[in-house]
Amino acid sequence: MPLIKNGAEIANDWAFVAEGEPLPETGRFSVSLGRFLALKQGQENGPLPDGVRLSPADKAEDLEPYLAELALIEIDFPKYTDGRGYSHAQLLRRRYQYTGELRAVGHVLRDQIFYMHRSGFDAYETARAGLSEVLEALNEYSVVYQPAADPSVPAFRRRS
Repeated sequence: MPLIKNGAEIANDWAFVAEGEPLPETGRFSVSLGRFLALKQGQENGPLPDGVRLSPADKAEDLEPYLAELALIEIDFPKYTDGRGYSHAQLLRRRYQYTGELRAVGHVLRDQIFYMHRSGFDAYETARAGLSEVLEALNEYSVVYQPAADPSVPAFRRRS
């Protein structure tokens, strides 16, 4: 799947290690939140990952003590109708001040990308939209009406 970040398609040098699969000794990888917490608490042995994948049912606040250690947080969108990933992104960026890469993975549609960006995502792994479509989506609206995790200034603040 293409990985789009900072206006370009880039190579994905991360691997997601599913439950039950052995952890690699080298390379950059992410694991589920449950597996990450088990590794941190010594309930599972192996190298610590630099990334975590949150599912919609996970609690983003469980990562708060470890955010400085994480270079990547992937947020899974198993279907386009599940919007809990937007809430995860907002919490991580606005409340917990996470500054690492926040990547949308799974069922990521072109029509969602502008709103994902506003929620705090800065990378998108999608098989349903190419680079030109993602760039078009990110520039689709020139004015926003409410504050969010992105740096856009809302219209009501521009009037003052």
